[in-house]
Amino acid sequence: MPRTIWNGAISFGLVTVPIHVVGATENHSIQFHQYHLEDMGRVRVRKVCELEDREVSQSEIGKGYEYAREQVVAVTDEDLANLPLPTAKAIEIAGFVPLESIDPIRIGDGYYLAPDGQVAAKPYKLLVKALGRSSKVAVARYAWSGRERLGLVRVRDDVLVLHAMRWPDEIRDPSELLPEPVELTDEEIDGALSLLDSMTRDTLEGPEFRDTYTDALAEIIEAKREDRPLPEAPEPEKPGQLVDLMSALQESVQKAKASRGEDAEVHEMPKKKAAKKQPAKKAAAKKTARKPRSA
Repeated sequence: MPRTIWNGAISFGLVTVPIHVVGATENHSIQFHQYHLEDMGRVRVRKVCELEDREVSQSEIGKGYEYAREQVVAVTDEDLANLPLPTAKAIEIAGFVPLESIDPIRIGDGYYLAPDGQVAAKPYKLLVKALGRSSKVAVARYAWSGRERLGLVRVRDDVLVLHAMRWPDEIRDPSELLPEPVELTDEEIDGALSLLDSMTRDTLEGPEFRDTYTDALAEIIEAKREDRPLPEAPEPEKPGQLVDLMSALQESVQKAKASRGEDAEVHEMPKKKAAKKQPAKKAAAKKTARKPRSA
């Protein structure tokens, strides 16, 4: 059973569901420590009081807010637990919206919300069924780790999942990143759609979606441990110079089809249209010389 992160309740209307929160994801990446290269002694970070110039234990450390240069206001865990907010001890649902109405860039880490005891079983299942039939997600407010947050509550395999969400003012404006205006032909857009079709997958299963970085790093560590030659890195493909966008799209579609088998059903690439010949301009008619005016 994963470690409980937070205990509280979900409230929507007058219905309250006691829950406890556990992590929904795991980190399987290889972790490194810092070592002194001369003797491989472990290098650690020690917490030192600047005034007493000595290392202090965790029991001596607390939170504080620097109100002014010479004034620090101490804030205890009890102070944070008793914030004058309804969201301090509850995940308060503010409304329900279609999932597609939420920009994915605002959605963060996920947590499972587990019912806390038998008393929570019925209201918990009620919320699960209601969300499932409505095809909507709940938007909630809650307070963790010293700040109030916005969250998204959805159903996954009959379990409620809470996703942390960023506030609107936490999303940077991307307009300054836009390239200069360019023109695209219908053939180029159709070619991109053909490439999209050839790369479409039904599930995120397969070698393309495997963490090959961790596998390669494990090979390096094992080879160094056994004092074996390190595995050779494959030569990276040199990106070709993009001269013709349509040719690049056609070649990409062929590679994608070959990786999935020739019988992969994809749209045919549009034929590249020959450039229209501009009609030759008619030679300007020679102007007839004006007759001199008679005096």
